[in-house]
Parts: sequence; structure tokens; C-alpha cells
Amino acid sequence: MSQRLIAVYPGTFDPITLGHEDVVRRASQLFGHVIVAVASGHHKKTMFSLDERMEMVRECVAAYPQVRVESFDGLLRDFVVSRGAKAMVRGLRAVTDFDYEFQLAGMNRTLMPEVETVFLTPSDRYQFISSTFVREIATLNGEVDKFVSKGVHERLLKKVGRQA
Repeated sequence: MSQRLIAVYPGTFDPITLGHEDVVRRASQLFGHVIVAVASGHHKKTMFSLDERMEMVRECVAAYPQVRVESFDGLLRDFVVSRGAKAMVRGLRAVTDFDYEFQLAGMNRTLMPEVETVFLTPSDRYQFISSTFVREIATLNGEVDKFVSKGVHERLLKKVGRQA
């Protein structure tokens, strides 16, 4: 692990899942500092507000002292460069993620050639989890407690009008 290298792990985290948490854990073992960058989500309709997502992410990564959580709005490139990051972490679950992430990495390399994109895969048990699926299952009264932390689960149930 490099004590000097800063990595940014960007996402909407609506909500943060156990897969996201696993990627944060893995990144924190590789980089001296990891910034979990929570996107304002101006391009998406999010279930949770930015403040709610920030709070959930902070709770979920509290065990990692070298990880901090910040929000960003606008071009990710501007955020990454302003923080002095040399790597951007992206999670890959399946081949379907790869096409999009490969294109995104190419664009980011053009916008910020001094920053490398590092792809991390979550543990096998988390590879199928997506925030979109979690939101949909919760909305349809399905069980999502296997996919998110306890605090996130409680917030999800409250958000969809169910008791924990």
C-alpha cells in the first residue's frame, strides 16, 4: 500500500450496497487514502437525497480511517484533479459492466492522462448486487437485508413505508 497515493471511488451510491463496501475495503488496502465521491446525481432520479446517501456511506466506511466521504457535482475530472488523486477506482461485477466501464476509462484517460483507472471486482457473493436491483426489490416489498448493511436496510424500509 502506498501512503501517498490518493484514489477516488465515485458513484451515486443510491444506496450503498455490500458490494460497494467490499470495493472500498479492497481499495483501502491498496491506496494510502481513498475518497468515496458521492455524486449529486443530477442526471438520475435518486431514491435518497444527497445528504442521506452521504450519511449512509459515512456509516458504512467508518471502520476505515484512511477513507473519507465527499460529495461532488459537475465533471468528475475536476473533482479528481482537485483532490490530487492518481487513481480512480471502479467496481466491475460482470461482463455487462465491462463495456461501459472500458469506454468510461478511455474518456477519463483523455480528460486526465495522469490518473489511472483501477478496476476491482467485489467478492463472489456480492457480484450480482446492484443499487438499482436493491431499490426495486425493496419497493416491491422484497427482502434486501442480504444486500445492504443494517443501517441502510432500515433506511430503505422507512423510505418505502415499511417497518424494520
